Amino acid sequence: MERATFYRRYLQRCNQHRFEELGEFVDRDVRVNGAPMGLDGYAAGLRSVVEAFPDYHWEVQHLLVDGDWLSAHLIDTGTHAGTFLDVPATGRVVRAQEFALYRLQDGKIADSWGDLDSSVLAQLG
Repeated sequence: MERATFYRRYLQRCNQHRFEELGEFVDRDVRVNGAPMGLDGYAAGLRSVVEAFPDYHWEVQHLLVDGDWLSAHLIDTGTHAGTFLDVPATGRVVRAQEFALYRLQDGKIADSWGDLDSSVLAQLG
């Protein structure tokens, strides 16, 4: 499957908040920011974002593909309706730029790098 199409399908699944189905896209031994996370931990991290922002949505602005490497510039939006990193719900709508880098192995995301938390936290006060 073409890698750009693969990534857009992965992001569609994330936007549908169907994290239990990410095994189609994410390796069971995935690493995040260099640390072993595993598929269950990866899905749990995304689930925690959606628990705090039930309408969370990722939108691709730019996507670069170089072999097994993907680089994505995303605009993320959501309404803060639950606790996020110890910040109680504020009701604020956040809009954050996210830059993520992925390495694919055997057709799945094996490594992911990014730092969204600091951008979102800054908007929550």
